Parts: sequence; C-alpha cells; structure tokens
Amino acid sequence: MGWPLAVANGLGARRSSAVFLTFTPLGAGHFLAMAVVLVPFTLLSAYLAWSRPIRIGAGVLVLLFGVYRLIDRRHPRLLARVRPTQLVLWSFLVATAHGAGLMLMPFAIGLCAPAGGATQPLVTGLGTALLASAAHTAAMLLAGLVAAWIVYRYLGLRALNRGWLDLDAVWAASLIVAGAASIGMAWSG
Repeated sequence: MGWPLAVANGLGARRSSAVFLTFTPLGAGHFLAMAVVLVPFTLLSAYLAWSRPIRIGAGVLVLLFGVYRLIDRRHPRLLARVRPTQLVLWSFLVATAHGAGLMLMPFAIGLCAPAGGATQPLVTGLGTALLASAAHTAAMLLAGLVAAWIVYRYLGLRALNRGWLDLDAVWAASLIVAGAASIGMAWSG
C-alpha cells in the first residue's frame, strides 16, 4: 500500500532515487507491524501442545477480519495525519490497521508448532517469527517497488486516475482466503 507514496516522493523530488529511498522506512514500519503480531503468538505456541485449536482460532480471526474489511472500508483518520517525514510510523500503522501481521499469524504459529508434542526452544520460535516477518516484508517491498517504479517511470499519475483498482477489496479478499487456508491447513495437519 506504500508504493503510491514512493511514486509521490519520486515525482515531488523529481528524482528516481527518491522512489527507492522511500522503501527503506516503509519496509521498516511493515517489518515492525509483522513482528509485533507474530512474535508474541509464536512464543506462545512454543509452550502449548495444542497448537491446532490456536491455529484454527487464528484462521477464523483472520477470515472474520477480512469480512469486516469488506464491509467497513473506512480508513482511520489518524493515518491521514502522519507527516511524510514519519514513513516508518505510517507504514507500521497502515500495516497494523490492515491486518498484515494478523494474516501471517496462523501460518507462523504452524511453522513454530512443536512436532509430535515436543517443546520447541523459545529461541527457535522467536527466530521463525522474525524470519517470517522479514520474508513477508521483503516480498512486500519487491512488489511495491516494482509497482512504484512502473508508475513513476512509465505510466505517471494519469494512469492512477484512469485505472484505479480498489486495493482494499483485494486485501480483504486475500485476508479471507488466507484465513480459510490456515483453517484448512490446521484442520488437516
């Protein structure tokens, strides 16, 4: 969701390097949003032998949040009041508000679940949560950077005015799919 900011920064600064520089604070905020959700839940799963009900519950939570996002499309006004110099904060707040860390939670818990009821070391669960946060952030940064660069370099802002895609609906649908997939994975495994 931050790629339009990267385009705006590039156009405002009239330098293509500004597009790329925007992604460092956006990535930092996104990573923090993932970690703040994933770390506590994966640490919790390291101590619980009954991770299946937790994973199913987490999947239901993600699915219901996706349905909520489809119904209520309003954005918190607080997000519009964050200054451009606070991109890390903005990215953290937007990723948290959209449930990005919540979406990964059931999968991260599944990755950190102890095999055969054995207790998993605390460090392993923490490492897995941080690795999942980093992998997701890297994928988000790459996809956003490609979108921002194409719009900045080739399409321009006119393309956004003519062909805007409702990304909130796409995101809500992806939350529902991720929730359903995590429920299915937890139920079968």
